[in-house]
Amino acid sequence: MNKPLRRIAIFCGLLILALLVRVNWLQYVKADELNASEYNKRVDIERYKSERGNIIVDGKPITGSAKTDDTLFTYKRTYTNGPMWAPVTGYASQVFGASQIENLEDGVLTGNDDRLFFDRTLGMFTGEEKKGGNVVTTLNGAAQKAAFEGLGDKKGAVAAIDPQTGKILALASTPSYDPSTFAGRKNADSKAYNALQPKSDPDNPMLNRALRETYPPGSTFKVLTAAAGLEHGVIKDVDAKTDSPLPWIMPGTTTPLPNENNIPCKDVSLREALRMSCNSVFGKLGTDVGADKMLETAKKFGFNEEQFIPVRANASFFPEDINASQTALSSIGQFDTRATPLQMAMLAAAVANDGKLMKPYMIDRLETPGVDVLEKTEPEEQSRPLSQEHAQMLQSIMETVVEKGTGTNAKIPGVTVGGKTGTAQHGENNSKNPYAWFISYAKVNGGSPVAVAVVVEDSGANRDDISGGGLAAPIAKSVMQAVVDKK
Repeated sequence: MNKPLRRIAIFCGLLILALLVRVNWLQYVKADELNASEYNKRVDIERYKSERGNIIVDGKPITGSAKTDDTLFTYKRTYTNGPMWAPVTGYASQVFGASQIENLEDGVLTGNDDRLFFDRTLGMFTGEEKKGGNVVTTLNGAAQKAAFEGLGDKKGAVAAIDPQTGKILALASTPSYDPSTFAGRKNADSKAYNALQPKSDPDNPMLNRALRETYPPGSTFKVLTAAAGLEHGVIKDVDAKTDSPLPWIMPGTTTPLPNENNIPCKDVSLREALRMSCNSVFGKLGTDVGADKMLETAKKFGFNEEQFIPVRANASFFPEDINASQTALSSIGQFDTRATPLQMAMLAAAVANDGKLMKPYMIDRLETPGVDVLEKTEPEEQSRPLSQEHAQMLQSIMETVVEKGTGTNAKIPGVTVGGKTGTAQHGENNSKNPYAWFISYAKVNGGSPVAVAVVVEDSGANRDDISGGGLAAPIAKSVMQAVVDKK
């Protein structure tokens, strides 16, 4: 080969090499970024070219796919009872993307997951249209219905967990929205989506209050303070008198920590203090335990870290670096203490499960379109916030709250129920209507199938009519009853 031809050959070889490098760079390095790009409409077109797999509750789909008249986006998502299930499913929109399970399990639902390669390949030979796999949830339809209908037109949330496994049984949030209304890409879909945004609707119906909103937990937090008192040896007998003066002056101040309605809280036992919800007893108990040990116990219950079920839940919060009086307020669920309904359900579940906190989850398994199991979630222990002995002592006093305390509205005939009410102040100088809380569990045949947390933001109610026992406990009762009846 003469010299000019050799140079041309080398130059062509370099061009081919550069082309190969570029192709491999795009295929293997930039592929994920390009697939995720909001400007890459081919991904969206591919996503809605075939029927999406379903999200399953109690063996039945709560989602579906409908054929459209669009030549590019052939199918759009549909939902059965969308507002009730939106806090679980999230949404899948041809224009506005996807959220929650619809987003996290998009690969399985669209059929694009690598684990469905065999199904896709088989479809090429059989000519069968591509379909997505299914997501089977842990949710209990009856419990979800009881939670959603119990909240009704009130603003609030419910989280219910199986204490023995961590399976989430109900996850309701109101006001809610119907994801079907903006699943397509017509003008009506855009209008429906925009109408749900906070600037259009101050009630923010797309906010998942069960997972993403943190509230002051009020007196329901006293269950955690009691657990800390037992675990750190400050309380040894729940029926022995405590050293609790009345009024009790918060350390470093001249301010007494008041109780509601002048209840007789002086030196009462932990059982009586929880039954009557004595702020002075639990405020002093929190300072006796100390800020560091209160924080340590709170973290064992899951506070101060995000939870993934696998949808992300915001971190609940117990403050660090606080003085004694701030510790007192934090220990009765005020000051900067904040919690999601999911977190408070985890607290009740750990107590009901003899001190063992199971990691909450709401996806039982992923399936191929042919319902073969791709992946199954196994129950997993998250932590042991308290011993079995102390958990059973806490169960005993929480059951007194429901039997003859502030939680009698949660009684279920023939079922042992433990609970704690809460009425949490909020707003500048506590100017706004308080939040009504109730956390509880039910026990049948020695085991507990359900723990529930309910919060109600009833800004339209008369302030004097708002209480955890009055507003939240009946909802918790309905959810527990639904689960117990199914057993």
